[in-house]
Amino acid sequence: MLQTARPEADIRREPKLWIGGQWVDPIDGEMGQSIDPSTGAVWAEVAFAGPKDIDRAVAAAREAFNGPWRKMLPWERAAILRRLADIYKERAPDLAVLESRDTGRAIREIRGEFANHHHFWQWFASLADKLDGRAVSVDPAVHAFTSRLPVGVVGAITPWNAPMLTTIWKIAPALAAGCTVVHKPAELTPVTAFELARMMEEAGIPAGVYNVVPGYGHIAGAHLVAHEDVDKIGFTGEGATAKEILRTGAHTLKRFSFELGGKSAHILFDDADFDQAMNAAVGSSFAVCGQSCALGSRILVQRGLYERVTGEFPGRAGKVRVGMPLDPETHMGPQSNIKQLEKTLSYIEAGHADGARLIAGGNRITTDGMANGYFVQPTVFADVTNEMKIARDEIFGPVVSLIPFDTEEEAIGIANSTRYGLCAGLWTRDVSRAHRVAAQIEAGTVWVNTYRYIRWALPYGGMKASGWGRENGVEALDSYLETRTTVISTTGQFPDAYAS
Repeated sequence: MLQTARPEADIRREPKLWIGGQWVDPIDGEMGQSIDPSTGAVWAEVAFAGPKDIDRAVAAAREAFNGPWRKMLPWERAAILRRLADIYKERAPDLAVLESRDTGRAIREIRGEFANHHHFWQWFASLADKLDGRAVSVDPAVHAFTSRLPVGVVGAITPWNAPMLTTIWKIAPALAAGCTVVHKPAELTPVTAFELARMMEEAGIPAGVYNVVPGYGHIAGAHLVAHEDVDKIGFTGEGATAKEILRTGAHTLKRFSFELGGKSAHILFDDADFDQAMNAAVGSSFAVCGQSCALGSRILVQRGLYERVTGEFPGRAGKVRVGMPLDPETHMGPQSNIKQLEKTLSYIEAGHADGARLIAGGNRITTDGMANGYFVQPTVFADVTNEMKIARDEIFGPVVSLIPFDTEEEAIGIANSTRYGLCAGLWTRDVSRAHRVAAQIEAGTVWVNTYRYIRWALPYGGMKASGWGRENGVEALDSYLETRTTVISTTGQFPDAYAS
């Protein structure tokens, strides 16, 4: 049932789906809502897709794959993606406002991020006409070579915490590879996907290459995953959903890539540059409202530095300005939805119950006009052990754990004692230690004397329960491409096996 908590004139409406290059009414979907997490009120109403709408989108993507997009020369696809990059760069400030409304992230943070988004489009445009195979020398009697071919129709399922960035990470390599896409953005944050569709059309992307079908995961998402004419699913989210996606889609033997979160260790050794390490530790604790899988939420501090860190961290956390997302002075906005607010608060209670020492924050904020929003204080627990719930689980909120350690070996053991393996960071002035420790960390990305440095050319993805495959870098293209081997005889001779 739709609820309207704002004057109707203030509600943004996207009443149609983008399928086959046209804005169309849902066949069996409905209207969904996006809640402004800073007020708890509806700010947008959006068309949601049902199974028949997914069928229609997949058919459009298949037609486009077999038609103009697949037949287009690679350099022509690259030129279109470069036009899209230019359009995106121009529209980024307006997109940032929409995403701030949708997610609750601070506008100052989002604008900084969105200012770099066009580089991802440009990077993959630069690769679109370089997807060459290779000649393979095995025998003078044959000429053998490989070709790289697009996998086909891709179902992209993106999350609510950073919807546009995670969308680009999937759509850009898919289009560069020559695939077509059916995109199901998270039902909680679908608005910017419609703007991307408009930019795609303006850039000259052929009809059906990109289709936008928001909807509920258990309805639209499940049907997309199970669809027999979808060749690959790219998903960012949490592990339980990924397991369900595998179960639902296994009968089709389609391909899957997953980015499933993390519980990253951020290691501060005694010899670290203290001020720089603290800048990174605090910054990587509360960015994205604490709702990023790359954040260093387990801060491992060597004993000689521990008292100084625990003494300074509360003051630094207290300087984080929590407020309304569109206020340019705000550092951190609310949790993106009510369920995440409740989850974050439950983990704060778990930290108390397990005996961790609260040294900053720990409460929901209900003052200064924020009573109806989903605001939480930047929260820091000290004296945490790696066995505590707040150290084991991905909270996805502004809650961090300070864990003391003595030796290098102990730090490595704690860092790797997790089911996740997405990211890690370490601070030391000892170059030998930097190489030695980084080589032993079980994570897809290890940052040394920096943190959360993510760029279009650098592969990003996880080990263990943090996912399958990589996004960004040339490696991102692998999951959107097939390799075909062709062998041609240079002699035209084939022996008669039964001649004698």
